[in-house]
Amino acid sequence: MIIISCSEVKFGDEFLGTQPEQSGATIDTLFANAINSDLVLTRAYSYLPYGLPVSHGGPGADWNKLGGAVLEDLTDLSHSFNEQAGVGPMKFYYNGALTSSTQSGGQAFLLHKEPMWFAIKYAWIYLENIDRVPDLSESEKNIKKAEAKMILAISYTEILRNIGGIPWIDHAVQPNDEMNFPRISFARSVDNIVDLLDDVIASNLPWKWAGAEDGRATKAGAMGLKLRVLLFAASPTFNSNTLWHAEADTLTCYTNYNVDRWRRAKEAGAAFFNQLASQGQYGLTMPAEETHQARREAFRSAYYDRGGTEVLISDRLSVNDQAAHEWFRGSASAYWPLLGPTLNYVNMFSWEDGTPFPDDFNWENPSRQPFFNVTASQDFIPQRDPRLYETVAVPGDRVVGSPMPLYIGGNGDYKSACTGFRLMKWMLPETSDRVGRFTQWSYLRLPEVMLSYAEAICRADGAPNATAYQMIGDVRSRVGLPNIASGMNEDEFVAAVIKERAMELGYEEVRWYDLVRNNMQEVFQTPILRLKTTLETYGATAAEPLTYSFEKISTPARSWATGTFDTKWFLAPIPQAELNKDYGLVQNPGW
Repeated sequence: MIIISCSEVKFGDEFLGTQPEQSGATIDTLFANAINSDLVLTRAYSYLPYGLPVSHGGPGADWNKLGGAVLEDLTDLSHSFNEQAGVGPMKFYYNGALTSSTQSGGQAFLLHKEPMWFAIKYAWIYLENIDRVPDLSESEKNIKKAEAKMILAISYTEILRNIGGIPWIDHAVQPNDEMNFPRISFARSVDNIVDLLDDVIASNLPWKWAGAEDGRATKAGAMGLKLRVLLFAASPTFNSNTLWHAEADTLTCYTNYNVDRWRRAKEAGAAFFNQLASQGQYGLTMPAEETHQARREAFRSAYYDRGGTEVLISDRLSVNDQAAHEWFRGSASAYWPLLGPTLNYVNMFSWEDGTPFPDDFNWENPSRQPFFNVTASQDFIPQRDPRLYETVAVPGDRVVGSPMPLYIGGNGDYKSACTGFRLMKWMLPETSDRVGRFTQWSYLRLPEVMLSYAEAICRADGAPNATAYQMIGDVRSRVGLPNIASGMNEDEFVAAVIKERAMELGYEEVRWYDLVRNNMQEVFQTPILRLKTTLETYGATAAEPLTYSFEKISTPARSWATGTFDTKWFLAPIPQAELNKDYGLVQNPGW
């Protein structure tokens, strides 16, 4: 099922992007029965956000977010050395070259090219016509409508988080409609999304789907997303008496502070966990035994595997893992070295017993091995938080049975233009790890909701309580770490939560929005560090490196780190070409 001709429209030629091809289907045939109508809903699902760089020929294939990089490359967690044309981090962000006139897939968010406009369009077509379907009961229609509203809420959330006030579309636009779609205020955008989610929560949509239905919208996902939206809106950038930018206005923030916004987020979190206590079915994926490897595998299963108990919103492109991730994994020899976690990120992860990794660790003369303790029998014993090894390939790691080429003096594959680390999350260390497992984009996981609730409690009450500590403690306990220190004040606790979110949710598109919503300008201005590793001695064979030496070095400076960071980067520019078409858009501050 493709688009129906009677609903074709382009805002300002491109606002909804290049239209899909015609199928010859009509509204009458598509909504003649339940099977046909499901094609419309399925197509709406297909345009939901997907955070991994993918190679596919499906809908929206002409939009290449960041040119194949990942959103973390714009944060302190990751850095891209890819200088190919159209790859966004180096071409537009690190050098500050992005403007409102840039029209490229190298951008993190390009309003008129975003696939979620198709999701919005199909969802509204579905909502306006589903009552015509004769072979669906009212109860079934109620569930289907809730799914379509959930698709709308996810899509509008992505627009809110990237540009602020939304050009709100509240129906399936027809060719004869007046082309007038002004942005609504930040506050109204938040309330409209929450209204949609409240409709979903009040429906008879299941709390959790099972079996073949897994992956469809759920009531649990709606309640978790409501907390994400309210937390984002209540955060210091948007909920403050001090404007985040000199040109900020009601389109891009509240323009004042009100603690009730934090209380609203806290209430959303409490409602979720009260419902979870009643309904069950979701929970952290726990290790089979209390070992480093079991903890790492539990963490992997939590974000990677479909049908689990931790992913609340799952976005999918394909059942064929290799086809969906051909660029990301299949061309690893060409691209992996150009995309890497930073030493800034690696240093966040504690020792395995929970002792913080020291900020002043002496890399040139370490008092202990920073990644693996190598025994006389050539066993590599991990020394750090299990999540580090699942998220980041570090010196001493094996991938597909061989040492990762992260050092000088080994197999010669070390690249000077790299961070000294490589991405492990979603890659998986062995080919056998991927057999029978199909990836998903874990758009929202239970640990994010837990940490969001902890943050909302602290901000609403002015201090953390026992529940807040329990939330972060449970997340850490899953990987064998003790809870954070008690007795923290509000700012200390929130800082600990934000750090925990980075370690737990790395490469899940959480860090960028955490930095933005918390006005963390200092992080954008912090130099990015990497690690140069040299193989010093071998073990029993040349394939088993034994000891390394290290050198902490900086990356080429990002323009943001020169002391001239502009908070305009918190929100994406509105394309100038779209502004010129006069259908109601207004430029974001600073652009």
